[in-house]
Amino acid sequence: MRFLTEEDDDPLLSVVNLIDVFLVVIGVLMIVIVQNPLNPYGQEDVIVIESPGTDQMKMTIKQGKEMTRYESSNEIGEGEGARAGITYRLHDGRMIYIPE
Repeated sequence: MRFLTEEDDDPLLSVVNLIDVFLVVIGVLMIVIVQNPLNPYGQEDVIVIESPGTDQMKMTIKQGKEMTRYESSNEIGEGEGARAGITYRLHDGRMIYIPE
């Protein structure tokens, strides 16, 4: 006959307790990540550029609560304007602009 005061030494109970502890730790870490001041989506105005300079470049702009996403279409842009000058890149990576 089994009594209610008898303790079971079931190893599965300790595994269930470990899973509960890990779930609490994961929840706390997610809260810390969301409240991080360096989180780009926590600020009012943010621009995120993915894969810059490639054919798959994407740009996401967040202004207040509105988000706009632009994707590269591999087409050359057209518009009105005049050439303003030339830019050269030096060997050390600096850029020099020379007006015409």
